[in-house]
Amino acid sequence: MWGLNRTMNKSVFLIRAVNVGGTKLPMAELRQIAGDLGATDVATYVASGNLICSPPGSASEFAPALESALTERYGWSREVIARSAEDLEQAVAAHPFEVVEPKFSYVHCLVDAPEPERVEAFYERDLDGAEVRVIGDDVHMRYPNGAGTSKLTAAVLARSLGVQGTARNMRTVDELIARARS
Repeated sequence: MWGLNRTMNKSVFLIRAVNVGGTKLPMAELRQIAGDLGATDVATYVASGNLICSPPGSASEFAPALESALTERYGWSREVIARSAEDLEQAVAAHPFEVVEPKFSYVHCLVDAPEPERVEAFYERDLDGAEVRVIGDDVHMRYPNGAGTSKLTAAVLARSLGVQGTARNMRTVDELIARARS
C-alpha cells in the first residue's frame, strides 16, 4: 500500500527556460537537488527542465523550495511550475485544437491564471498565425510551422499576460503524464 501511495503522489515540475540562452541545468544535478530536498522516485525527461518525483509534502510547497535551491546553487532564478498527472490530463482533454502534428501543438503552463482583461487584450494581438486559447492557468497553442520560427514566444506571452510560464509540446506532455503515472 505504501508504494501505491507514493506513486499516486508523483508530480511533474516544469522549470522555465533552462538549457537555453546560457542557463545551464544538468539533469543529473536537478535529480540530486530534488533528492536532497527529500523527493523520492526522482526522474527527469529530456534536458528541458522536466522533473517527475514524489515530493516530501505537497507539490505546491516543493516547487518554491526547488526554486530556492536552484537559485542558491546556480545564481539564477527560474520559476518552477507544479502539475499533477491529472492536471496535465485535463490540459490535454481541454486542448481546443486538433493535434495533427504533436510537435506543433503546445500547452504553455502558467504560474497562475492571467487576469481576464489581459487575456482579451492578448487575443487582439497579431499571433503570428498561431491558434491560441487561454484556459485557466494554461495557454493552448498550435503553431502553423512550429514554435521555433514563430514570433509568439514565451517572453511575448509573459509580457502580454503578465504571468510567467513554460511550454511543452503535446508529445512531451503525454510522456510526462505516462511517467508520473508509472
